[in-house]
Amino acid sequence: MNNKIIGIVLLVIGVALLVWGYNISESVSGQISETFTGSPGDKAMFMYIGGAICAAVGIFSLIKK
Repeated sequence: MNNKIIGIVLLVIGVALLVWGYNISESVSGQISETFTGSPGDKAMFMYIGGAICAAVGIFSLIKK
C-alpha cells in the first residue's frame, strides 16, 4: 500500500516536471535561446530529464508487486 502511494506521488511529480519543462521551452526566452543555441535551455532539459526519471520510477513502483 505504501509503495503504491509513493509511486503515484512520483508519477504526478514527473508529469508536472515534464509540463513545466515544456512551458519553459515554449516561453519567449526559451525560444530565443533555442534560436541561437539550437537546443532547449539547460533548465528545460533538467526538467525533462527529472520528469522522465520520476515518472519512470513512479510507473515502475506501481507495476512492481
